[in-house]
Amino acid sequence: MRNLRLHIAYDGADFCGWQYQPQKPTIQACLEEALTKTLGGERVRLIGSGRTDAGVHAAGQVANFRTECPIPCENLRKALNDALPPAIRILQVSEAPLGFHARYDAQAKTYRYRILQAPVCPPFLSRFVYHEPCPLNHRRMAQAAKLIEGKHDFTSFAASNARSDRNTGKDKLAHTQSKSNIRTVFSSCFFWKPQTKLLTYEVRADGFLQHMVRNIVGTLLLVGCGRLAPEDILNILSARDRRQAGPTAPAQGLWLIKVEY
Repeated sequence: MRNLRLHIAYDGADFCGWQYQPQKPTIQACLEEALTKTLGGERVRLIGSGRTDAGVHAAGQVANFRTECPIPCENLRKALNDALPPAIRILQVSEAPLGFHARYDAQAKTYRYRILQAPVCPPFLSRFVYHEPCPLNHRRMAQAAKLIEGKHDFTSFAASNARSDRNTGKDKLAHTQSKSNIRTVFSSCFFWKPQTKLLTYEVRADGFLQHMVRNIVGTLLLVGCGRLAPEDILNILSARDRRQAGPTAPAQGLWLIKVEY
């Protein structure tokens, strides 16, 4: 028995998210179908590091599966890419310890959200950025973003009945903690590139709640347009009330960049 780790990139625009859903196109279902074909009919259970939502992209998703197939890793990577649509690419296949679990063993994840500040969004970028042509105060947004850092209860930035995307661990204590909305954000910052008119928000944390990054971005956009002050972020966090935060930013601007183990 082998435990194989996949490093995956995908354009999520035409998919209903990562997780399998009956009668709907998902990244997981597409990958499992390609694996069954490549492994000569063997059905495997693919475990992802987390469940990206519909329309969200990934440059560094990680997943694992167990198989008895002897195909070398590099040959398997090539065969899988031949079986997959162009929107999904396997970047690397590697051997992992039998106990490795793509979700439970994750220690940190990094997401990026890209905002295009140009007057017009080119059609070849529209699937991958959120277009906001109105002026934004980048300095105030950066100040507010820093207040997200640290260990907080992120209920105000979670979807209703939000699922967990955290390294939950396998013991009872970790399972209990995973049901809370407390997360530790290691870094939260903005990068502005005047030459491309791209404003990029990058956040690294030990885990994320459903819609958490998009809800944070939606709130930071309100700071950028002057409807909220940077320090209002602290009041929103302490309120633990989704109604106090801003709207959910569109999915197409969000990218899963890296998963750390």
